[in-house]
Amino acid sequence: MSWDPAQYEKFRAQRMEPFFDLVAWVRPRPGMKVIDLGCGTGELTALLAERLPGASVEGIDSSDEMLARAAPRASARVTFRRAGILEISDYAAYDLVFSHAAFQWVPDNERLMERILFGLKAGAQIAVQLPRNGDHPSHAIAHEVAAEEPFRAALGGFVGRSHALLLERYAELLHHHGLREQTCIEKIYGHELACTGDVVEWVKGTLLTPYLARLDEPGQAAFLAAYRARLIAVLGDRSPYFYPFRRLLFSGRKG
Repeated sequence: MSWDPAQYEKFRAQRMEPFFDLVAWVRPRPGMKVIDLGCGTGELTALLAERLPGASVEGIDSSDEMLARAAPRASARVTFRRAGILEISDYAAYDLVFSHAAFQWVPDNERLMERILFGLKAGAQIAVQLPRNGDHPSHAIAHEVAAEEPFRAALGGFVGRSHALLLERYAELLHHHGLREQTCIEKIYGHELACTGDVVEWVKGTLLTPYLARLDEPGQAAFLAAYRARLIAVLGDRSPYFYPFRRLLFSGRKG
């Protein structure tokens, strides 16, 4: 997929809110080695380094566009490289595995969590946040439109889905791998947008990316028009519009 950092950052402040909740759970230690899985534009990777004095933080992402935006934020303690999350096979060297809004894109979160947690050394931490807003019309309608013609044929039958597990399962996996000290919460972040139509702009930067990447320009315009019309019919044409966004946050420290 080709990501558009400018589109993603249209709601930069709102997307950052869960980061501050998550990083507050991290226990700083001198000289920590940290990996940020799915670092995106690198802004939060650099902020993470600021909040962990002396830590070295490596951000990885599979998007060339996002890494180009991240590159100027590199420093003596912050580095970036191109890699998919599933390409990382060994987590034994890290004191903290951190991820902000990326796990939902990774197939088989069970396998991913097993790989990370098995590899963690004693005292190492994990802190993860991922959206779980699939029941909201902003997400459900996108999948409905994609499953209907003419988009079903144009998309080759592709219908996107989140790979997030139930929060209870993340808690079970943490416990199974010796992370008895854990925090797992589900939180709804409420965002007041200027109007209902802004929801379209929000999901264009994330949820709709794999759909739009599979369509030509006329197909993209038709998909967005169909999605917008159905979304506003369901949510109403409101100004302002309150957008509730559900997320999962979990952390733990290996005993």
